[in-house]
Amino acid sequence: MKLGMITDSLGNLSFDELLETAADLKFDMLEFACGNWSKAPHVKLDHLLEDASARKEFLRRLASKGIAISALNCSGNPLHPGESGKQHDAITRKTIKLASLMGVDRVVMMSGCPGGPGDANPNWVTTGWPPEMQTILDYQWNKVMIPYWRDLVAYANGLGLNKICLELHGHQNVYSVDTLLRLRDAVGPTVGANFDPSHLMWMGADPLRAVRALGDAIYHVHAKDTWIDPEIAGRNGVLETQTGEKMATRSWSYITLGYGHGDDWWNAFCANLKLAGYDDVLSIEHEDPMMSPLEGVTKSVGLLRRVMINRPVRANA
Repeated sequence: MKLGMITDSLGNLSFDELLETAADLKFDMLEFACGNWSKAPHVKLDHLLEDASARKEFLRRLASKGIAISALNCSGNPLHPGESGKQHDAITRKTIKLASLMGVDRVVMMSGCPGGPGDANPNWVTTGWPPEMQTILDYQWNKVMIPYWRDLVAYANGLGLNKICLELHGHQNVYSVDTLLRLRDAVGPTVGANFDPSHLMWMGADPLRAVRALGDAIYHVHAKDTWIDPEIAGRNGVLETQTGEKMATRSWSYITLGYGHGDDWWNAFCANLKLAGYDDVLSIEHEDPMMSPLEGVTKSVGLLRRVMINRPVRANA
C-alpha cells in the first residue's frame, strides 16, 4: 500500500511548502484538488490546461521529491438544478481533461444530487415514505442521474480516462454500496468507488463489510475517521444539521485517524482492503476541527505507517 494525502488537508500551505512537508512525511502520492467545493489552493486549473510547459514543470517538481499523483479531485454537485450545477460540471470536465493530459488515471468526485421535478435545490431522499419520495427518486435516477453519467463516462473514455472514483457521501445520490452498484450497472465499470470509511461510519454502515462487498470496484481510498458522540447520538440519532466546527454539540464529527477508531480497527480495514484486491494509495483527508492540519496529518501518517500492509505476498515455492 502507498501513503497519500488530498492536498486540501494542508490547504494553508503554499505549493512549495506542501511539497517540502510531503517529502518530510515521506508521502508516496498526493491527490490534488482542482476546484468545485475546494478552492484548489495548489492547482491553477485553466493555466495547466493551456500550458504544456506548466504541466511538465508541475510533474517535474513532484518527481524531484519522489512523489506521484494518485488522483485529481473535483468534488462538487454537477447535478445541482441551479446555475452552480453547470459551473461544477464545467470544472469536472476540465479536471478530467487535465488528468488525461498529465497521465493521471483517476479522478475523484461525487455522484451529484439533483432536485426533484421543478426543484430549485438538490433533494437528498433518505426515506421511502411518504409516496412522493418514490416520484422524486424515479425522476432523479432515470431522468437526470443515469443520462448525465452515461454522457460523462463517454466524455472521460474519449480522453482515455477509465476510472472515475465516486465518494459514498451524504447528500449525494450515490452514498452507499447499493447506490454505487446501481449507477455502475447503468453506466459501466468506468465508475468505481473512492472509498472513504468516515461517511459510512456516521450513516450506520460497516465499512469493513462494505469493502468486501465492493471488491474490485474500489479504485481509490480516503483515510478519514469519524467520532460518534454516544450521548448526543443516543439522544438525537445521527441526522445532524449543525456545522462541522460545532464539535461539542454534534452527534458525530470527522476526526484525526485513531481518535474515532483505534489501530485494531484500521488494521482490519487494511486487511479487508487487501482481501478485496486493493493494494494502492491510502489518501489522508484531514477535516478535524479540534486539531491543526499539520498535527492531524502527522498523527494520521503515524497511524497508517503502523497498519499499512506494504510487503507483497510471496508465492509458495
